[in-house]
Amino acid sequence: MARKKYVEDAENHERWLISYADFITLLFAFFVVMYAVSVVNEGKYRTLSDALGSAFGGRAAVGTAGPRAEMTPPIALPNIIAKRRAEAMRRERDKLTTLARDLTSTLAPLVKEGKVRVTQNSRGVSVEINASVLFDSGDATLTPNSREALAALAVLLRNDPHSLQVEGHTDNQQIRRPAFPSNWELSAARAGAVVRLFADAGVPPARMTVVGHGDNIPVAGNDTAEGRARNRRVAVTILSALPDTTTEIPAR
Repeated sequence: MARKKYVEDAENHERWLISYADFITLLFAFFVVMYAVSVVNEGKYRTLSDALGSAFGGRAAVGTAGPRAEMTPPIALPNIIAKRRAEAMRRERDKLTTLARDLTSTLAPLVKEGKVRVTQNSRGVSVEINASVLFDSGDATLTPNSREALAALAVLLRNDPHSLQVEGHTDNQQIRRPAFPSNWELSAARAGAVVRLFADAGVPPARMTVVGHGDNIPVAGNDTAEGRARNRRVAVTILSALPDTTTEIPAR
C-alpha cells in the first residue's frame, strides 16, 4: 500500500500583524482616555470609560458621581486657592473686629477717660493702657484697681487662639534704682507683670511674649508732662498677619 503523504502547512509570516494591530488599538484607546480626562467633565469620562471597557471585554468603571459632577481643571486651582484664602482672611478680620469691639466695651470707662486706646491695624488688635492706670510712678507692681481691669481683659483673651505680645514703654526720663538700672528693665518688668496676671487668670503662657522697649518708641513728645505721661504705657497686642489699615474702634 502506498504511503499517504502529509503536506506541511506553509508558515504564516504575517502573524505579527495581529499583535501589532492590538498594540495600536490599545495605544489609541489610551490617548483617547487621556484626552478625555483633560478636556471633559467626569460624567463624560466615565461614559467613555464604560464604553471602552465593554468594547475590550473589561469591567465598566464603577463610580457614584453623576453626569454633572465636573472635574476641576488644573488651571482653576490657583483661583480656588486664592478665593479660599481671601475668604479665610475676611473671616479672620471679622473675628478681630468683633474682639476689638468687645475689648472696647469692657474697658469703656477707661477708654472714655483717654487712658486706654483700642486700635486694629496690620499687626492685629492693640490695647494701649496708660501706665498711670496700672502702676505707681517708677514701680512695676500692679495696683489693686488695675488688677480688676486686667482680669476683665484676660477673660476675653484666655479662650482666644491668637498670640499675645505685651510691650512696655517709658518716657525719656532716666530711672536709676537698684531694681531698675535703666528704662529697659522698668519697661520689661511692667510688661512682665501684666503677663503674669494674664497667666494667673487662665491665658496660656505659651501664647504670650514680653517685650521691653524703654523710651525708644514714643507716641508723643517728651518735652511736656502730658506727652511723657502718654509715652508711659503698656500695649497688649493680639497678633495677626492680616493686612489692614489702622483704625481706632470707638467706645459704645
